[in-house]
Parts: sequence; C-alpha cells; structure tokens
Amino acid sequence: MIATSERRELFQIVGDKVRLNLHAGQTRVWDSKRRFVFMIAGTQGGKTSFGPWWLWREIEQCGSGDYIAATATYDLFKLKMLPEVLHVFEDILHIGRYWAGDGVLEIRNPETGEFDARKSTDPMYARVILRSAQTKGGLESATIKGGWLDEVGLYPLLAWEAVRRRLSLSRGRVLGTTTPYNLGWLKQQVYDRWRAGDPDIDVIQFTSVTNPAFPQEEFDDMRQSMPGWKFMMFYGGQFEKPAGLIYSDFIDDYRENGGHKVRPFVVPVEWPRYGGIDPGGVNTAKLWLAHDTIADVYYLYRESLDGNKSTKQHVKDILDRIKLTGERVITWHIGQKSEGQQRMDYRAAGLTGVVDPDVTDVESGIDRVIELLKDFRLFIFDTCIGTLDQMGSYARELDDMGEPTEAIKDKAKYHYLDGLRYLVAGLKRRNQGRVVQARAKGLWDGRR
Repeated sequence: MIATSERRELFQIVGDKVRLNLHAGQTRVWDSKRRFVFMIAGTQGGKTSFGPWWLWREIEQCGSGDYIAATATYDLFKLKMLPEVLHVFEDILHIGRYWAGDGVLEIRNPETGEFDARKSTDPMYARVILRSAQTKGGLESATIKGGWLDEVGLYPLLAWEAVRRRLSLSRGRVLGTTTPYNLGWLKQQVYDRWRAGDPDIDVIQFTSVTNPAFPQEEFDDMRQSMPGWKFMMFYGGQFEKPAGLIYSDFIDDYRENGGHKVRPFVVPVEWPRYGGIDPGGVNTAKLWLAHDTIADVYYLYRESLDGNKSTKQHVKDILDRIKLTGERVITWHIGQKSEGQQRMDYRAAGLTGVVDPDVTDVESGIDRVIELLKDFRLFIFDTCIGTLDQMGSYARELDDMGEPTEAIKDKAKYHYLDGLRYLVAGLKRRNQGRVVQARAKGLWDGRR
C-alpha cells in the first residue's frame, strides 16, 4: 500500500523500527495520561491517521483482551477508519489479521509470534472490534480494555454511554477524535466538564494548520469564504453556535451565570407536576415538569427514554413513581394531534389526566418552548442529559447557501424534545405580571 503524504509525515521506518513524527497537537494527545482523551481539531488535522497508533500503544501497554475502534457511520468506517487501521496493524506493524466477516482485527500473540485463532470464533490473544456507531448493539457487545472513537462528535449520546459501560470493569482508556459539529453531549458532557476541572478528561484542541501537511493558503481561503461559526468549528476546532440551531435561545450555562441549567434540588411536594410523553415502540421519552406557582417558573427535573414495553408497562412505571414520591401530576401530554389512539391506550391502561393537545403543528409548539426560554421561565436539571444534548443539536437543514430552511434535520431522532414540545404546548399561558409581582415581594430569588 502506498502511503499518503500525511502518513509519510506521521511515521518513518528506520531499519526494523517505526518512528512517529507527531506534530504539536498529536504530541499533546500522545503525552496525556488521563482516562478520556479527546482530540477536537480542524478538518485534516491528522486525527484519523493518528488513532490507530494510539490504539496500538494502548494494546502494547494493557495486553491481552478486547479493544474497540469505532466511527460514526458505516461509510466513514469503510472509507476512512478501516483502511487506516489495516494499514497500521497489517502493513506497517505486521501484528494484525482482519476477520472481515465478524469485523474483528486479531492481534498476534507477542510471546509466540503467531496468530492464535484458526477461525474467527476461536480465542485470540487480543482483538480489536471494528464497528460504526450506527451498528445496532455493536457497541454493547463486549467488555473492553480500551478504545478509539473516530468522529465521536457525530455519535448519539446513547452510543457514548454504551462505550462507557463496556469500559467499566477494566477502567479502560478512550481516545476520541473529531471535528466539533454541534453543541450537544460532546460539548456539555466532555468539554464543559474538562473546563470545570474533571481529572479524568483531557481535551486537546488545535486548528487544521497545526498539521504541517495542511496548506496555509487553503486555511486562509476558507477563513475568507466561510461563515465565521462554520470556519471556527470545521477548521479551527472550536465550539460555536451553528446556523439553524432551533433553540438558540437556550443558554448552556447555570442559572446563576445567566443560563437555563440548574443543579438538582428537592422539588417541593406541593408544586404541581406535568408530564410529557413522546410515544413509540422502540423509543418512548417521558419528561416530568414541576411548576413553581409563586414565581411562575417551570423546571424539567426528570427524563427517561426506553422502549420495547407495552403501554400498560409504561403506565405502571409512571404510577409506581407517583406512589413512591407522592407527586401530584395534573395533566399528561402525549403525542401530536394525530396520535389520538396512543392517548386512548394510555387512558385505558389507567393513566389519568391525559389531555388532547390544543396545538396542531410543530412550529407552534416550538414557539411556546422558545417563549419560555426567552422569558427565563423554563429551567432544566443538569441530570437531564438527554434533553440537554438535544437542545444543543436540534437544528434546521441548511440550503446550498448555508441558510436555514424550514425542514428540521433528522427530526425523527429527537424524542426528548418532541416530548418537551408536547408538554409545554399543553401548558396554560399565565399572566407574565405574576413574575414581576413575585420579584417585588421577594418571593423569586432568580436561582430556585
């Protein structure tokens, strides 16, 4: 296989040794000792070509067992990740053997110098499970000792959580490589925690031109021709608010800093509650909203997403929760106008307070959520990470000129925000003067 210019920059073979020539950004990643290391960099910054080398070192250090190398989509896996992995492990290091049918890379036993397996299901000294985040169950199938996740900024939150679970027993390390794409879980659960001093997380950011192989002229041309936000994300490796973000009025910071997030507190039992459900056989989202009636402020304090349950089982979960907590749920808002049968099913299963929606279109529901955000009357517990993730990625499709259209990108996957929209659209609009009166009486402190 003929090496690309980027590969020639990254390594050289000296006799029977391989010498890595890492640029400054890659060196910082290589030297990091933390458990979760994220290389967030501009396009063509040397992310995908670096990943197999980091994974090779991890296998050298941790020894026999299972590892994972995954990317966001099957196309990215086939066109980018797999060729890089095979080039490093088979062509350069000569320690890997690819079992294509099972998507597994067998690692040669260093003690015998041989591959242990006769067929793909035989025990192996070590193996790298090669997957895409789109593969159903593909990230849930093994206990792993370490992994490399390419284009991790495109992964759904559930995929990242699946990898974390697979690493739990070994307390293994992960390298995440990506360009920033939105303000979802990667920004909220990784970047923000790193900024706050999480000792397990390291974030290394650099621009495309940190890679010496990337032309400065191209970088400068892109700076001049692209919208600023897009250039900073795709070539600068920085998080920015993208065009078309639907809930751009949501401020991803804590309330005391002028944002819409709050740390969990014990919700007073006398506060009325409201429930929202996005029904579905595979993904059913349930959201719980509490109302501080004095300040006329709402708090999203609980969320869940599960499936493969009957309506009766979902209702039992809800009623068991209410019985345990003593919460007073006034109404339940389930589905859009056309989903009358689903509401009938929930009523028949014993859920009381199910009401029909008075808003028939998506945009009107979105407008009501935006209204509460602008008025700072909707706050979200920071434990509702699914809703927060989707707040940062829910966006409209862009046209050829990069301008937002009316269409919502990947609309079908936003179950939390659909449930929130049904819920908020069903709330009765209240006199805004109550908030002013509450402030004047000292009953609203701007934090609770």
